[in-house]
Formats: sequence, structure tokens, C-alpha cells
Amino acid sequence: MRVEVAFARLEKQQIVEVQVAEGTTAIEAVKLSGITSIFPEIDPDAIDMGVFGKVIKDPAAHELRDGDRVELYRPLKIDPKQARLNRANRKG
Repeated sequence: MRVEVAFARLEKQQIVEVQVAEGTTAIEAVKLSGITSIFPEIDPDAIDMGVFGKVIKDPAAHELRDGDRVELYRPLKIDPKQARLNRANRKG
């Protein structure tokens, strides 16, 4: 089956298509894709992942389906609640 693995930084984005066997998990697809050679900062065992925008709680157990896109998520620089509070304080 064909799946995609996607990662984005501000200055560079990449989607890697990879052929995998049925029953392949999200974390296995990430490792097979070779995306870590493009983005060495990715640690497949520690990074948050999702499929089409929906977060996967256990990437090592989540089996993919044909056509899925595994998305790798960068950590947030600031908590969204804190960012809203900071904006409200600047306005007021």
C-alpha cells in the first residue's frame, strides 16, 4: 500500500511517499520513509504524530490504511492559552 509521511518547518516542508506492507504502523512508516535523513532533528520514537490532522495516541500500534498521510508535529513554542493571554494583555 502507498502512504505518505509529512513534516514541515517554517522554511521547508516535505512529503515522502512510501510503499509499505499491509499492517504497517505509523512509526514503522516514518522510519521506512527516510524522512529523518531530510530532517535529522526528528526522533521517530518521541515525536507526536497524526493521520490527516487527527493525533495518534500510540503510533507504534496504529496500523495505517492505503492512502494515509502520517503527519509529524513539531512541539509548540508557547501554550496556546498563554499566547491568547499575552495578546489580550498587549491590547488592554
